[in-house]
Amino acid sequence: MKLFHGWLSSASRRVRLCLAEKALPYEGIPIDMSKQEHHAPEFLAMNPNGVVPALLIGPGRSLYESSTICEYLDELHPLPPLRPSDPYERAVMRNFVRWTDEKSLPNLLILNWSIALQPGASQWSDAQLKEKLARIPTAERREAWSRIARQPYTEEEKATALDRLLQLVDKMEQMLAASTWLVGDRYSLADIAAVPFIARIDELAPRALSADLHPRVQAWWAAVRQRPAFAEARFDRFDDALRARQRESAAGA
Repeated sequence: MKLFHGWLSSASRRVRLCLAEKALPYEGIPIDMSKQEHHAPEFLAMNPNGVVPALLIGPGRSLYESSTICEYLDELHPLPPLRPSDPYERAVMRNFVRWTDEKSLPNLLILNWSIALQPGASQWSDAQLKEKLARIPTAERREAWSRIARQPYTEEEKATALDRLLQLVDKMEQMLAASTWLVGDRYSLADIAAVPFIARIDELAPRALSADLHPRVQAWWAAVRQRPAFAEARFDRFDDALRARQRESAAGA
């Protein structure tokens, strides 16, 4: 298997964590989003949405959407199980994963892209911007790239995005009232879905994860970080990882 991924992408981190939990070997191929490598024809052949990650299983066989990839891996390699055995709990798990994709991801995108991609995109000429936008397959992502290139998100917009992102912590605190993990009595794809967002919140607003505000989430986060797969999946601090990627990119230029 080959995983085409971004080191700082929350969806890529989710799949890397799933692969680590399963102890599955794979070849990781980093995609440089600042260079729009995920909009190249070769990548679009694997993922027509033009976003990371994409999992190449074999010639002409690829998967995209991190939630789909993770469920595929759990079906193909059922041990250790990462989905609840109870059908209702599996449905609750899927609803939660979808909630993070619809509610958390758009706000994290604003915060992360403002740091990681806006400085470079703002330097593009109008002709370069037009050419790059033409390669982006979805209207949503064309708008996001247009914003960071010509109308960077304001401090007020970023503050609002952070407030909305923190709604995830409130939701998790309620879910964890019933058990140690988010759905059912064992670690699942619901927890894996939340980890990339909580990792970033821990850097952006660590107070939100304090024991006096969200004691259950704090305990959950401590338990997650103790799992061997967490270290294997490479959840480096965003700023540190960004600087490292930038140094590597400059050295290869």
